[in-house]
Amino acid sequence: MMQKFPNNFSLLQEPKKRPARTLIVLTPDSDTDSLLSLGRCLATFSPVLLLGVVPVEEGDNLSAGAAAAGRLRKIIQKNTDRINLRAKARIRVTYTPWDDVRVTLAEESSINLLVLEWPSQLKALRLTAAEILSHPPCDVALLRGPFPQKVKRILVPNLGDPHAERALRLSLALAHRNEIQITSLNIRQEESQEKEAKKFAGMRQILDEMPDVEHQTAIASEPAEKILEVSRGFDLVIMGTKATPAKSTASLGAITDRILQHSPAAVIAVKTKRRIPKGDPSRLGSKAISVLVDRWFAENTFHADEFANLSRLVALKEERGVTISLALPALNEEATIGDIIRATQRVLMEQVPLLDEIVLMDSNSTDRTREIAADLGVPVYIHQEVLPQYGARDGKGEALWKSLYVTRGDLIFWVDTDIANFHPRFVYGLIGPLLTRTSLMFVKGFYRRPLKSGGQLQPGRGGRVTELTARPLLNLFYPGLSGVIQPLAGEYGGRRKVLEQVPFSSGYGVEIGLLIDIFERFKLSSIAQVDLLERIHKNQSLTNLSKMSFAIIQTLIRKLEHRYGQSMLEDVNRSMKIVRYEPGQYFLEVEEIAELERPPMLKIPEYCRKWEERRETEDGRVSKVDR
Repeated sequence: MMQKFPNNFSLLQEPKKRPARTLIVLTPDSDTDSLLSLGRCLATFSPVLLLGVVPVEEGDNLSAGAAAAGRLRKIIQKNTDRINLRAKARIRVTYTPWDDVRVTLAEESSINLLVLEWPSQLKALRLTAAEILSHPPCDVALLRGPFPQKVKRILVPNLGDPHAERALRLSLALAHRNEIQITSLNIRQEESQEKEAKKFAGMRQILDEMPDVEHQTAIASEPAEKILEVSRGFDLVIMGTKATPAKSTASLGAITDRILQHSPAAVIAVKTKRRIPKGDPSRLGSKAISVLVDRWFAENTFHADEFANLSRLVALKEERGVTISLALPALNEEATIGDIIRATQRVLMEQVPLLDEIVLMDSNSTDRTREIAADLGVPVYIHQEVLPQYGARDGKGEALWKSLYVTRGDLIFWVDTDIANFHPRFVYGLIGPLLTRTSLMFVKGFYRRPLKSGGQLQPGRGGRVTELTARPLLNLFYPGLSGVIQPLAGEYGGRRKVLEQVPFSSGYGVEIGLLIDIFERFKLSSIAQVDLLERIHKNQSLTNLSKMSFAIIQTLIRKLEHRYGQSMLEDVNRSMKIVRYEPGQYFLEVEEIAELERPPMLKIPEYCRKWEERRETEDGRVSKVDR
């Protein structure tokens, strides 16, 4: 019986961790209109929780707070939407208001930002500025209103301190789905050029990746006066506080105090809970990159279920005027290749015309892989026989590189062919982001990878090379890619105009090599990732995983050579000693694992001629139709 795949799939998911939330405290004397306006703005980015607190003086009866509690309850009920702007179940009437706020933060472990009004709520909660600076229970934002009903321009002063990162992060949250222009104002004092470069290195790296954030620089001996001058053209100023408490328990730092007191615009002063490294200011740069990665993760991480409406994808494909190819790399996959091809053809070619072609890139299989694919009408190529004038190398990366030559699509996707639980979402989940957002150039899949051991599937145990080699190396040398969940996933794709510009490693290093090259040439914002749920496949032996890691490390070192213009691999050993065991003894085998690299396909004359001929043919057809 033919298996049916509807256009919309109901996909089961593991319970997700609750998203990070914001807690806004409302008290009887606070500016509730300003706090609620801020809450509604933040709620477009992540859920906001409202907490009503009625402080009562020691010696008074708690019942004295009943009227104030009733007024707060009405305000909260009127302004919550029960989805993104919600309220705690009850109003706290208390002798110890700050302790009650801390209890709520402990109960709601997903809260990562506390919003208080300055200065009235600090007094109401019997809280000093020094305590906020020294012992913040989470990141804290102090609002000095009135908060504008419509925010159009936000100023983020950057004095080279670590809290500028948190201020930028908050401004991006406010700008999410709101038409808000953010300006980062880099205030430099009279310091040496080298010291200034270290202080601002992290933020500069972030801003280079954010073309939608305007960057201004000003030299000022009195930073507070410069900020006040510039802030006249803005609706809101978001800035950091001092990293440590001043001598006065009421001070948030001289500059912050002055801005809070005198800025014509509304002000939010932020204090991060995260421990700030001491010493060399250049160390702050490695922390600042998290702003960029977190924003990318939030905006460029998708779920395959978002693209289950296949008719909509076909409409987008026609609107964009693109063709789509799927290339399947294979080596001895007769057990799974037929199911993968049949399911893909049925759903993505017969039910809806989403794919224009499927090709098999075989690596000289000795089983029936090629015969099965050919019987199903799929063009079959042995990659060692494609472009033979350039040599016949083994390796998956070689097959992917040559698939650029044999396919014709404007978008090209690859899916591994050893998947035992294949579902069409492995293909349409990758296609969706590139059709939906034309600014995206490359998409990676990720999934849960259970490890099969003793006939049992052990959840979360797969992906050993990813977690022990690839992700640690990326975090160390390419922290901008630290949010990519599975950089070695075999399910990915991109736009031909991008893929033809980058080199391909011939072996195991192809995935990490492509990821790094596209990141460096086209920036992080051009990359997306998609949750494809779960992938069950053949698990490799530890020996094979070790060889894979060896090749991946070589690839990454080659990328570092290009970055720094220094050769390292010439002096690096390309052979690996494999430890073998036979009953009674261990011995060593030497295996040559030299991770070679192919040049960008645009440098191959045959490829250029082929695509030029295709363009001329297509242009001719268009001209003939026009006539």
